[in-house]
Amino acid sequence: MPIRIRTCVATRRQQPDMQLLRVVADPDDPGRVIADPARCLPGRGAWITPTLEALELAEQRRAFARALRLSTLVDVSHVREYLSSDSHQDPHVDRKTEH
Repeated sequence: MPIRIRTCVATRRQQPDMQLLRVVADPDDPGRVIADPARCLPGRGAWITPTLEALELAEQRRAFARALRLSTLVDVSHVREYLSSDSHQDPHVDRKTEH
């Protein structure tokens, strides 16, 4: 599999996509941003360094609304919960996102 370079919406650093977390706008609630660790959810995605610090920086910069082309207020609670849990640290844990 080729290494794809993506840019973190918070830090603006370019990294291999395997080191970043993909997030998308929830198809059922466009103002809500959800984690897509399996990278299979439909829609435009944004990439973020998987840390709470990067999430806070992205919120301050309103990076998710810009990257995902959202015109509403952005709810990142799902991403915050995902990053707060320990399982995102282990790449062998399969997590399904809740809709």
